[in-house]
Amino acid sequence: MTTQASAPSPLVLVLGEEELLIERAVRAASDAAKAADPTADLTRIRVSDLTVPALAEMVSPSLFAEGRVIVLESAHDISQELADGVMAYVKAPAEGIVLVVVHSGGGRSKAAKALPAALKKAGAEVVECLKLTKPAERESFVRNEVRRVGGKIDGAAVLALIDAVGSDLRELSSAATQLVADAGGTVDEQAVRRYHRGRADVNGFAVAEKAVAGDKAAALESLRWAMQLGVPHVLVADALADAVRTIARVSGAGRGNPNQMAGELGMPPWKVRKAQGQARGWGQDGLATAMRIVARLNAEVKGVAADPEYALQRAVLEVVDAHGTGR
Repeated sequence: MTTQASAPSPLVLVLGEEELLIERAVRAASDAAKAADPTADLTRIRVSDLTVPALAEMVSPSLFAEGRVIVLESAHDISQELADGVMAYVKAPAEGIVLVVVHSGGGRSKAAKALPAALKKAGAEVVECLKLTKPAERESFVRNEVRRVGGKIDGAAVLALIDAVGSDLRELSSAATQLVADAGGTVDEQAVRRYHRGRADVNGFAVAEKAVAGDKAAALESLRWAMQLGVPHVLVADALADAVRTIARVSGAGRGNPNQMAGELGMPPWKVRKAQGQARGWGQDGLATAMRIVARLNAEVKGVAADPEYALQRAVLEVVDAHGTGR
């Protein structure tokens, strides 16, 4: 016996300003529509880019009754004319169309402020996506995220995770999901501390330091963490270029007292001292190769490469391979 999907709500009001929750609400409405009609098409448009005639065309019944999900974004910027058009439509909605109205709950104009109440009165399914401002709300969110991916987390671990990550829901969700996978389902405070101790210092310079040292495994691990943390590709590329160029400059200046060389090279003594140590593993041919690699990477992460993350990984591997050559 085949169970038929329940009909999706024809009118959904997504109310609030929490972006992650808004995205999930829109996705849920779209998934419900596609469960009822796999051919249902999704259209997203800001109300500021929409006219009343265009809205009428979007919500008009089609000849073949194809399913449609129409998402009106930033409805708190709606005009009186367009608000009237929306309300005229919801009084007699077309079959097969799901209208999703995304509204912050505020608005400058009278029409914008009145729209949520009018949609609720018209029978809209309301999905609250309010900002989570209270500690208890964020704690509940973390518990639900862990539960959502089949894991368990204790109270101390919840607090430790929020302390380590902060209040951004996307980051909390990503960290919770990763922790459940890494910890085998059960997350405790020790697992959170261990996980974030490894992440805390990861940035472009950490990736670069491992790469110029020729440590392939550590460089790739640091790069993976940096990408997961959202460190911009350009910053990682810049850090790698800075490390290679600094080693090349210090190496070219010959041996000497770091304090005296600092003034000549225009960099702090600690940086000269560090580069002197790193330069011992590099030959001139290897440095020349590494300089070409970072120059190419600079262009790739600024738009030349179709996949900047892959370009970074390739460059890191090539710099590691160049280490120790031509000595």
